[in-house]
Amino acid sequence: MFFRMAGGALFRQKGKMLMIAVTVALGASLAAAMLNVMFDVGDKVNQELKTYGANITVRPQGASLLDELYGLGEDTLANKYLNENEIPNIKTIFWAFNIVDFTPYLNVRAKFGLKDETVKLVGTWFRHHLELPTGETFDTGMLNMKKWWTFDVVQGDDDAQSCYAGRIFAERNGIKTGDAITLQSGDRSASFTVRGIFDSGSAEDENVYAPLDRVQELADLRALVSSIEVSALTTPDNELSRRAAQDPKSLSIKEWDTWYCTAYPSAICYQIDEVISGAVSKPLRQVAESEGSILQKTQLLMLLITVLSLAGSALAISNLVTSSVMERAAEIGLLKALGAEGRALVFLVLTEIVITGIAGGMVGYFAGLGFAQIIGRTVFSQAIDIKGMVIPLTAALVLLVTLAGSIPAMRLLLSLRPAEVLHGR
Repeated sequence: MFFRMAGGALFRQKGKMLMIAVTVALGASLAAAMLNVMFDVGDKVNQELKTYGANITVRPQGASLLDELYGLGEDTLANKYLNENEIPNIKTIFWAFNIVDFTPYLNVRAKFGLKDETVKLVGTWFRHHLELPTGETFDTGMLNMKKWWTFDVVQGDDDAQSCYAGRIFAERNGIKTGDAITLQSGDRSASFTVRGIFDSGSAEDENVYAPLDRVQELADLRALVSSIEVSALTTPDNELSRRAAQDPKSLSIKEWDTWYCTAYPSAICYQIDEVISGAVSKPLRQVAESEGSILQKTQLLMLLITVLSLAGSALAISNLVTSSVMERAAEIGLLKALGAEGRALVFLVLTEIVITGIAGGMVGYFAGLGFAQIIGRTVFSQAIDIKGMVIPLTAALVLLVTLAGSIPAMRLLLSLRPAEVLHGR
């Protein structure tokens, strides 16, 4: 009998119930879309930010310590180097899959031209294919790391004779793409062909970049590098990661496990130091903190959009359900006159609303998946991963919003007096 009454009410008020279902569907679709994007936006934002360079630098232990304590430059610490052969070990750490890119650099002061002008010559990998200790392969290089640099017309393919000249250095010496230049370090010299001129917008525009092995040969520093830049997907710092960065030994065993197994910048740096001899890795705090701040603000914005959309849905449901109760006032008054208790009537109306809300919520969830993919393709140029946890969250939110929106109508229902309603008052 109960379900017959509920079904009859749904059929008689199908227009009103359809409006409620549409309202719930709109709220659920936006909630499902925002929650899926919010849970997946961390990696997407990090990947977008990784196109703007490294967020971790690896330097020799002595060089890093002296540089921080005394502000000494690279020239003063020129006898401090890392082993190039250990660089692939970076892809063997616990968070290896979070390592997006890495590139070594060897800094050498070289003489150029008749006036013996001193220029900073940087040896690096332009494009490099690595065979990793794990048996996997990895393609890396400076040109991939420095995607925001702008180049003039680039001639030819990268080879051992190629180099890239900074805009300031090229303008000062009248160098153009395709020119040959000779650089000298000590009693050794090497000739290069300028394959392109770059504009980085920083002091690097005064440098010349050349293949790492050629610069190592020129400086007689075979298999050695001055530093390594690493681009990694990281989790924003919190109190635990900051404490660990200062002194990992101060953590308890539980805190250590949590920190080590979370992709904090300090944890990734620690793991890199474990696989590179004599290295000290430091996160670029300005970059890392900016990434965390951007991520938190993006997630907060999406959470606020979800809350506001659900609040709007609750208000709309409240108006629709209240209107429905007022239209059925005579029916409800008659049921009360025949002995129906207020709780039973509330349960009856809520059942009708919840059934309608479930139907609208299911439609809204699948529509939200489509909206999430549109957001992913439009903003991040890639699909949004569907998160299983969003299903129960969306269901719970739909139920909460439906019940919350029905509260004013239920209060009105309980306040109806059969005698007044049946007499048309």
